Amino acid sequence: MHTITLYTRNHCPLCDKAKAAIIELQAQWKFQLEEIDIETSDELTERYGLMIPVVHLDGEEVGFGFVDKNDISNRLQEKNQIK
Repeated sequence: MHTITLYTRNHCPLCDKAKAAIIELQAQWKFQLEEIDIETSDELTERYGLMIPVVHLDGEEVGFGFVDKNDISNRLQEKNQIK
């Protein structure tokens, strides 16, 4: 099963939109959603502070900022074809 990791922070409207889009994709694709608040780690805050939300699919960055649901869906489709 694939894992989508969503790096977020509190009070982030773009993060809320990205999470809603990813949750919508769960109706079509099987994956585990992991949400990580970057403010819990200085390293994550330094790495992603200006980019959030950041989306990783199986450890690979697939989007940040304005997250496009169709892009993530296409990446999931590509990953499923490789299996």
